[in-house]
Amino acid sequence: MQIPLVDYLVLGDEPHLRANECADCGARFFGRRNACARCGGREFISARVSGTGTLRTFSIVHRAAPTIPTPYVSAIVRTDDGTSVRSNLINVKPHPDQISLGMRVKLETYVAGTDEEGKEAVAFGYAPA
Repeated sequence: MQIPLVDYLVLGDEPHLRANECADCGARFFGRRNACARCGGREFISARVSGTGTLRTFSIVHRAAPTIPTPYVSAIVRTDDGTSVRSNLINVKPHPDQISLGMRVKLETYVAGTDEEGKEAVAFGYAPA
């Protein structure tokens, strides 16, 4: 059995992210919102986020909590539908020569851990397309 690490990751044949989209201005957010940070609207619809996009910015992290392996690449991706997603860049060597702004990326999932009952926690990241 697999469970998503975050509630906005939808697993299945075609894993994808779902955002809360403001019904008034179209701004997208992950997680629960009481009001839109852009316009103050209070109505939201669930919107599927594109699985492909471009790398907007990144940082190679060399220091983290004791149980987090380093280095890794923290990134901001702009999906093809305009959604901004903070994620890790995966399946790429964490070195500036291997990463470039504007590079095409795609959503991928991976098992982040397994509990004593065999349930797998599934996380997401973006990999070079």
